[in-house]
Amino acid sequence: MTTRPLKIVPMPAALGAEVLCDDVRLASDAVIAQIRQASLDHLVLLLRDQTLSDGELRALGARFGELQLSNPLPSPLANEGKAVQGGGDAAIPEVTVVSNIVDNGVALGGLGDGELVWHTDMSSFAVPPKQTFLHALEVPERGGRTGFLNMYAAYEALPPALKAQVRGLNLKHDATIDAAGYVRKQFARDADLDLRAGPGSVHPLVRTHPDTGRACLYLGRRARAYIVGMDAAESDAVLDALWAHATQAEFSWRHQWRAGDLLIWDNRCTMHHREPFDPSARRYLHRVVVKGAAPSRSA
Repeated sequence: MTTRPLKIVPMPAALGAEVLCDDVRLASDAVIAQIRQASLDHLVLLLRDQTLSDGELRALGARFGELQLSNPLPSPLANEGKAVQGGGDAAIPEVTVVSNIVDNGVALGGLGDGELVWHTDMSSFAVPPKQTFLHALEVPERGGRTGFLNMYAAYEALPPALKAQVRGLNLKHDATIDAAGYVRKQFARDADLDLRAGPGSVHPLVRTHPDTGRACLYLGRRARAYIVGMDAAESDAVLDALWAHATQAEFSWRHQWRAGDLLIWDNRCTMHHREPFDPSARRYLHRVVVKGAAPSRSA
């Protein structure tokens, strides 16, 4: 058991809280239950000064549910087969590496150093993950902040006419383009298909969180998204209005990383974004994701 009583300190923002505790690897089941509840209450959690090996990160994530294997993360070298996608141990495939580091022509992870647009992890999957755990091993002094959006608050604050319009609609989440703007190698031949025909999954545009019962917008990412049943122009107009509304600063919180930081966020009711940073700086983070359920909405 950790020696310091757990304390949850909300961020002065629309979401997020810092979890003040000692070594989370030693947390009792009761402490994990408190952290799980804090995640539901605050959507994004920050735990500072954590030291986790790949195996320990996997073990911690598994205390919140079954882990899910990730897509290979993109990098400029990935399509040439010159990227290492896993962590330091091939026996722990649940861990993926988010990094811009290139060693002897081999990318040690993915997602590089550029901007990552607002998105929800793996929303184009039929069953997207419910949580992401991201642990910082090396980070630059400046840049590379990760921003988060509260999609409960964004939905609740929609103008009444737009809120009534989107209730009951379904959204096609395109799989061809990732958050870094790369066309995924396995979908390269599909990138020019009509929005309605490309690979991806259809989910409710307004989903119901299975644990809290609250409704939230579920936008995934903007590129090639399509509202089922509309013509492309009408779909784009509605989605442009939703994105302009949902990405306002009043729904957001931004985190400046330090080595040892562990962020835990709920993919079902948040979106996130990464700011670019100096390509000469080193950034190295390890990630696991927890399996979720297919998005649904209440009657």
